[in-house]
Amino acid sequence: MLFEADKVMFEIYREVEYTGRYKVVYFTELQDHNKESEINHALAGEHFYDGFIKNYKKDEAKRIIDSLLARLNSGEQFEPEEVERALGEHVAV
Repeated sequence: MLFEADKVMFEIYREVEYTGRYKVVYFTELQDHNKESEINHALAGEHFYDGFIKNYKKDEAKRIIDSLLARLNSGEQFEPEEVERALGEHVAV
């Protein structure tokens, strides 16, 4: 069982007000100076996927998420379940 400090909460969303691009926000890594604006951007966007990744090897998980964002932003379409499949062992429950 993982404790809260052992995982990172994130959301993938599509901006609808500005560029229409897919973005990710790592909620548990936000600092006081950017927390409110980043959360507001995510809330204003179109939800695609949210979940937790393990803090252990999170940089590898973030690279996977970045590659998924690149695919989405290049026009590829896939279901949100593809995020969980791609993350595999990095998903925290």
